[in-house]
Amino acid sequence: MDGKLSTVNVEPATEDEVANTVKVMGGEDWELWMDLLSKEDLLSPGTRTVAYSYIGPEHSWPVYKNGTIGKAKEDMERAAMEIRKKLPAWVSVNKALVTRSSAVIPVVQLYICCLFKVMKEMGLHEGCIEQITRLYKDRLFTGGEVLVDSEGRIRIDDWEMREDVQKATGEKMKSVTAENVSAITDIKGVKHDFLAVHGFDIAGVDYEADISPVI
Repeated sequence: MDGKLSTVNVEPATEDEVANTVKVMGGEDWELWMDLLSKEDLLSPGTRTVAYSYIGPEHSWPVYKNGTIGKAKEDMERAAMEIRKKLPAWVSVNKALVTRSSAVIPVVQLYICCLFKVMKEMGLHEGCIEQITRLYKDRLFTGGEVLVDSEGRIRIDDWEMREDVQKATGEKMKSVTAENVSAITDIKGVKHDFLAVHGFDIAGVDYEADISPVI
């Protein structure tokens, strides 16, 4: 967030850490919720259920897809197959966005800063609302069959993973320095998104104004 670049070493997770991550971020809760809602007859006819996921580019895989979070995502896909035996269920692989978790994963922050710059220049950038609108409009509710990949996943990361987007993003990542980070990446936009997630840097809000914590 301050424009400084640093190198960090990430130790491999223990078996307990992997198990705990899968427990918290895997598909078990999703299965339990859908089973309970079905048991209590709280699902409308035609109910569809979707879990959000992320894969990303190969250079993030050592700390993401092949790490503890990736194990949890694999469990989510397992859960989707189980739920699908009873009602329509999908895992939607979404594009990279600024969240409370993505902002602290090594490599991913730099990647997002470079990616956003490229996608904004190409007119392809989407925020949370825009990409979920596309998920609903162009995938889930087209009136026809839901388009999925070979693993049965919905891919709305398709614009992010386009060859030209990835090539341009990779070139930025190779050339970025502390001196040019503000010029060649979208660190300003990423910082705004991170602050906005926490309720700050919102236009029209006077953050110096006195407020009542009761209200």
